Amino acid sequence: MKNTGFMALIAVMAVTVAAGAALARGDGPGAPISFGALDLDGDGRITLEEMRMRGAERFDRADTDGDGALTLEEVQAAAATRAQERSARMFERMDANADGRLSPDETAPTERAERRFSRVDADGDGAITEAEFDAAREKMRGPRRHRGPAD
Repeated sequence: MKNTGFMALIAVMAVTVAAGAALARGDGPGAPISFGALDLDGDGRITLEEMRMRGAERFDRADTDGDGALTLEEVQAAAATRAQERSARMFERMDANADGRLSPDETAPTERAERRFSRVDADGDGAITEAEFDAAREKMRGPRRHRGPAD
């Protein structure tokens, strides 16, 4: 039973991380970014100016009082809205019988979660050691290391 609970936790974490990554890149709620969303003038090329314009649009959406600056409260509100949207989508996907409740069967690890578990379980013994966990975490961080100690 402990193994099942642990695998369910891994599955939920994997879904949450994947959803968060898609949301961070996305154009709308949870949507992965598309080339077309960045190519604002439709010329088949993404310029630095188009990237800046997209960033300005996201900034403006978060700047709810329109004063041209983001407060901690505005940033937190934007993050809370994204988290609520993300968890609602995740819940809807997991609620297989659409009864508005998640049963243990609906939260059981999926094939995808099991594949992810297997990738982290480098020696294939059916358990993740602290060393395997740390190695997987470092691999996931990858290019983000340049952000410094606060990442």
